[in-house]
Amino acid sequence: MTRNLMIILATGGSVALLGGAFIFQMLGYPPCAMCLWQRWPHAVAIVVGLLALQIQGRLLPLIGALAAATTAGIGIFHTGVERDWWEGPSSCTGGGALDGLSGADLLAVEGPRVVMCDQVSWEFLGLSMASWNALFSLDLMVGWIMAIILSGASTAKGSSRIG
Repeated sequence: MTRNLMIILATGGSVALLGGAFIFQMLGYPPCAMCLWQRWPHAVAIVVGLLALQIQGRLLPLIGALAAATTAGIGIFHTGVERDWWEGPSSCTGGGALDGLSGADLLAVEGPRVVMCDQVSWEFLGLSMASWNALFSLDLMVGWIMAIILSGASTAKGSSRIG
């Protein structure tokens, strides 16, 4: 395994997860607020991955690992909200979901669809999309960490050839 291969795999994983989220959305599963929050770190990881293929060092893979850890953390938090392990934000759970909607919005047949963060809209093998995102993102974080380790290994090999 090389640093760049690990970066390609981790970046590709974020591309796949983000693409999958958009495919589910096109299939009629609109995202809740926390689902959208989970997408942003993947976008960051993709940009970081493209840069890290051009710029050597450990900083960009570290940022990629932090992005993967962030989306995994949000996914774990979201899973807890879905499973009633803890309270979620009132803006997308039972408390405040109707804030900002007018009476006309509430009566409209084709009005805005309110997606609650504490409701599972799709699951596979007993795990929701948020749970799957968390698990896969933890794997991506490991890939980024491997890229960091391999960055150090290639630097050490390079310095041993000089001396």
